[in-house]
Amino acid sequence: MTIFLPCDVKEIIEKLNNAGFEAYAVGGCVRDSILGRIPNDWDITTSAKPMEVKKIFKRTVDTGLKHGTVTVLIGSEGYEVTTYRIDGEYEDGRHPKDVEFTSNLKEDLLRRDFTINAMAYNDKDGLVDIFGGMEDIEKKVIRCVGNPVERFTEDALRLFRAIRFAAQLGYDIEEETYKAIGELAPTLSKISAERIQTELTKTITSDHPEMIKTAYKLGLTKVFMPELDVCFETNQNNPHHCYSVGDHILKTVCEVRSDKVLRLAMLFHDMGKPACKTTDEEGIDHFHGHPIKSQEMSKEILRRLKYDNDTIDKVSRLVRYHDERIEPGEKYMRRAINRVGVVAFPDIFEVWNADLSGQSEYKREEKFERLNVNKKDYDSIIQKKQCVELKDMAVTGSDLIKNGMNPGPEIGKILNEMLMEIIDDPDKNDREYLLTKYVK
Repeated sequence: MTIFLPCDVKEIIEKLNNAGFEAYAVGGCVRDSILGRIPNDWDITTSAKPMEVKKIFKRTVDTGLKHGTVTVLIGSEGYEVTTYRIDGEYEDGRHPKDVEFTSNLKEDLLRRDFTINAMAYNDKDGLVDIFGGMEDIEKKVIRCVGNPVERFTEDALRLFRAIRFAAQLGYDIEEETYKAIGELAPTLSKISAERIQTELTKTITSDHPEMIKTAYKLGLTKVFMPELDVCFETNQNNPHHCYSVGDHILKTVCEVRSDKVLRLAMLFHDMGKPACKTTDEEGIDHFHGHPIKSQEMSKEILRRLKYDNDTIDKVSRLVRYHDERIEPGEKYMRRAINRVGVVAFPDIFEVWNADLSGQSEYKREEKFERLNVNKKDYDSIIQKKQCVELKDMAVTGSDLIKNGMNPGPEIGKILNEMLMEIIDDPDKNDREYLLTKYVK
């Protein structure tokens, strides 16, 4: 098999070879090249020690000399070059206590997580695949290199990474690897929130976000998001639903576009349902107030997982208004845009569509017809550039002051009164009319 290596990568490998050392592209870049994907970055492994690498290349950065990594700079790009190594004992389920450099490529590949990530390549030797990575690619399976318990004990994040790779590639998880994940799931608690956040985002924005249910079955979500476990264990005896809360959530995540904010919004949109569940005399379940509760929970969980404030704000707003029902008519849509916020549109339509797609057949056609009417009303409002927020009004606070009003809270109150009138009748967004009516 031949893999196309970028010129910079070829240059680094050739210079190391000419100096008497082995060198290969390794890991994810090899896997992605085999799969026909464009690698995000190129990592190089070599028998040269870090100081030897530094002698060969003029421009380097000491990325992690202790662990054998030097970043070689070619033009404006940086490439991590890491010495073959054997990891020492993992004391915390995250980092090796120490590393031992080795001249044996096989020993270096043996420490890697999955067979599909443990292949190396250079133009001279071709593909080095000691642990059956190509076979597993053909079988479409995620399998640990060597003993899965040992691999997962070395770095507990690999438990979640197995789920993530399966989700991204559409692969199954090999039986012994699957079993080990379930056995060692509690050790994921050793991993930082930031690292878990990265894997969660990659999983839910993949082509197979439903793999989150596998994470639930194996006990991983219990560690970092136990609220989701409760959703899977909460049934919905209601004509509008045909799934448990958790399965409905997963269905909606799969139905919405692969965008971080949208996928997270669907993951959290019904998270508050278990806490709001009541059952009436006829045995029908209701979840009154769940949008507000879900919004509160989304903020709490996203903060816990160290998401940035912008993501938290956008997701929680979509969660809060995911259950809005808007009457047909542009007046009602203008009110909704003002209430929900201009920034939430048109994403909120994608949320509403996904939510309905995850419900039962009960009144389905009627619900989607209403949504289509809402969308037409919205498009008409945007096309006409109608005013739905203060900044689009023909009158500003400065105008009121110039016309004799005293600065203070009364200004804001008057402006809001104007806006409400304009939302009900866009023709009223007229400077002369507004000043005449509201400035006494």
